[in-house]
Amino acid sequence: MTRRFSYGPSPDAGGQTGFRLWAPGQPGVTLERRDAEPVPMQAADDGWWECTVPAPPGTRYRYALGNGPTVPDPASHAQDGDVDGWSVVVDHFAYRWKQGDWRTHPWPQSVVYELHAGAMGGFRGIMAQLPRLAALGVNTIELMPVNDFAGSRNWGYDGVLPYSPDETYGTPDDLKALVDAAHGHGLAVMLDVVYNHFGPSGNYWHSIAPDFFRKDVSTPWGDAIDFRETPVRDFFIENAIFWLTEYRFDGLRLDAVHAIPDASFLPELSRRVREAAGSRRVYLVLENENNDATLLEHDFDAQWNDDAHHCLHVLLTGEKDAYYADYADRPAGHLARSLAEGFVYQGEESANLGHARGKPSGHLPPSAFVNALQNHDQVGNRAFGDRIYTLAPADAVRAALLLKLLAPQVPMLFMGDEFFSERPFLFFTGFPSEDLAKAVREGRRKEFAKFAAFADPEKRERIPDPNAPGTFEASRLDLSEREKPAQAEAERFVTDLLKLRARRLAPYLAEARSLGAEALGTHGVRAQWRLGDGSLLTILAQFGDTAIPAQPGPGTLLAESLPGLGAAVAENGIGPRAAIAWLQEPAA
Repeated sequence: MTRRFSYGPSPDAGGQTGFRLWAPGQPGVTLERRDAEPVPMQAADDGWWECTVPAPPGTRYRYALGNGPTVPDPASHAQDGDVDGWSVVVDHFAYRWKQGDWRTHPWPQSVVYELHAGAMGGFRGIMAQLPRLAALGVNTIELMPVNDFAGSRNWGYDGVLPYSPDETYGTPDDLKALVDAAHGHGLAVMLDVVYNHFGPSGNYWHSIAPDFFRKDVSTPWGDAIDFRETPVRDFFIENAIFWLTEYRFDGLRLDAVHAIPDASFLPELSRRVREAAGSRRVYLVLENENNDATLLEHDFDAQWNDDAHHCLHVLLTGEKDAYYADYADRPAGHLARSLAEGFVYQGEESANLGHARGKPSGHLPPSAFVNALQNHDQVGNRAFGDRIYTLAPADAVRAALLLKLLAPQVPMLFMGDEFFSERPFLFFTGFPSEDLAKAVREGRRKEFAKFAAFADPEKRERIPDPNAPGTFEASRLDLSEREKPAQAEAERFVTDLLKLRARRLAPYLAEARSLGAEALGTHGVRAQWRLGDGSLLTILAQFGDTAIPAQPGPGTLLAESLPGLGAAVAENGIGPRAAIAWLQEPAA
């Protein structure tokens, strides 16, 4: 039998399975199988326990700790009965892949569509929408975390079994079928993974190996993980490799890496993942509040650029609560810097955080930044899950979309963006414990107290209960919205822009470089990029209520945000709440 990963079950073709658990300090560990006698595991070096016994795929098993409870396998590949139930032996060779020769596109050509598996009907529900998404023009779908969490519904960031797809979404083979089908439609598939904390229910590592956590560091979501321990590092790095190899995901987005208290972990993860991938192209993308541009120089492909989102949000809504205050003094100037250099904060003091933030990023290519008008955080962390289309004028939103979908940075849509969905996306959980549900409600009120809706007692009482089933139901994607005239027209607009991006820009984005950007008055920007074929892309956007003078072009009109609705091009400038793009072809 060849073991492919340090943790988890490793079945062979003859019905034998090797089991392995890192449990230093335990006086003994016993393997329990639901339909067989318990088997004492053998102590191995460095705190490992192991055994090989008859356990064909489908076997239910768990571990009885010598000085603690009976626990599921922390590297379980599937669960029967939620996070506290039996772990299941899975045969990862059983699924017959149809798209065996799939190779994904270069990262700079990506157009990402973020989605929540539960809100789209589970793995099979997403599969049903793949033809629509491919026709829309996205070429990459990104799943919010799908690994096992406690209860029947969750955003996924409260996961506790990183190797196991949550059974409410489907089986491991259902997830493989989704990835396989996406590849058949020409879509890459990324997965959001959480390596900075565990959820509050169903995490047994404290009993299995207390040394898994640091006692001197904490995170906003719980005890900090001790990445100084080699088995701890391996648990997460091998998890990244597991998703990319066993499920053939094309990339990972690593959640909140600023909460990982070990500077050496991320470069090691990148190196080992790329070694495991060999010649296969995989994407590694970060969420990092620290704006550490050095991680994007060699190790990672890109970072979600919250700076760009926050600038646009302030320009569209005028909001100044919490972190938006850092961008409210001159939002157009900040947006111009973001378009030209990536991060707005490159070492400057953040008044909201109370300390300096970021490193210089102007030397990085535009593709190092993922720009979104909305994402799960920026919608769902609002008290009422408001979509931008309910907060800002439609023509201003169209202008922002043109800027985002045609600029060389990697654009990302959040599910429903493509048809201007007005349906909320709320924070939801399904914890079985009422005490935990209460703690979640109180914790969110504390975390977002700087936002008016969380601070106002009257509004706070109307915030939907995260643990109520209706909160999740209200957040499901509703495709019937697409039948409304305004939504149907919006989807045509987005589709046209994405087709234009694919045809005229995408082949030349890998070598795109900024030629600078500037603020136009208080609400407008003008930005230029030289593309890889030598062509010149210019975008003007005005989010204010008046026309402003600006130099047009050069080149020919590529797109405007208001065809048939109003005059995007004003005399010697740009009209209110409008955006225009020009492309100057390279010299012959």
